[in-house]
Amino acid sequence: MSVSQTRRVRVAPEASGFGARITGVDLSQPLDPRDLEDIRAAWARHAVVCFPGQPLSLDALEAFTLKIGPFGKDPYIEPMPGRPNVLELRRQPDEKASNFGAGWHSDWSFLETPPAATLLRAQTIPPVGGDTLFVDASRAWDALSDAMKAVLAPLKAVHSARQSYGTKGVFARDTEARTMKIIVSEEADASLTHPLVRTHPVTGRKALYVSPVYTVGIEGFTPDESKALLGFLFGHLTQEEFIYRHRWTEGDLLMWDNRCTMHFAEGGYDGHLRVMHRTTVRGEVPV
Repeated sequence: MSVSQTRRVRVAPEASGFGARITGVDLSQPLDPRDLEDIRAAWARHAVVCFPGQPLSLDALEAFTLKIGPFGKDPYIEPMPGRPNVLELRRQPDEKASNFGAGWHSDWSFLETPPAATLLRAQTIPPVGGDTLFVDASRAWDALSDAMKAVLAPLKAVHSARQSYGTKGVFARDTEARTMKIIVSEEADASLTHPLVRTHPVTGRKALYVSPVYTVGIEGFTPDESKALLGFLFGHLTQEEFIYRHRWTEGDLLMWDNRCTMHFAEGGYDGHLRVMHRTTVRGEVPV
């Protein structure tokens, strides 16, 4: 039997089903269509997938990203020179600024069409710290009572980049030198609404679509009412039972689904160099 007729993709899921390791393929080489089909199916099923031992060049990272879908938009961060669709997440050993991504969020949820996928490739990994944590927002929704689901289902959440990239946001107040070039903008002060409960376009599963970093209110609610309900949801989402912790090794490529997860980048590696390369895949208007 020829290679093109053989399923090579091997998927090893976490016990919860949230998160999986995918082996058996070399992502630096052209992918058989059936292998790509298996990868897409595993990503939809497990939401966060790791391809270990994939020391990809930037060209190969971009090429694989385009196999998943068109490049997404990455606002407020300067991309790599000559590579408008690649962000370098670099933190030097002597940096004192907070590590990038240190807050629970779903990437760029303040956009009209937030990215479906984020891909992150590990180039230089410190010997300590730097784990990335993920929340399964679908299981978190499933765990709610029917009464709470009925309250939440029709609501719209207000999303904005202002807390991070706005004129009075975290990065505007940043006084420490940072290798990554962050763009503070008045545009980040704007807001829009998305359904608080999002339906996945592939699996049909529902998920809570809110995060502490980018969700700033609930449409029609007073600030105090929004704070109370969102506070409950943030606490519910970040319970240990819904969390997958990824411990990085060099050569890992991680791909996650922003439509049904949120994530948090841990620090703990001061004094060590950490270098990652990131791309995103364009998504759709949340429904």
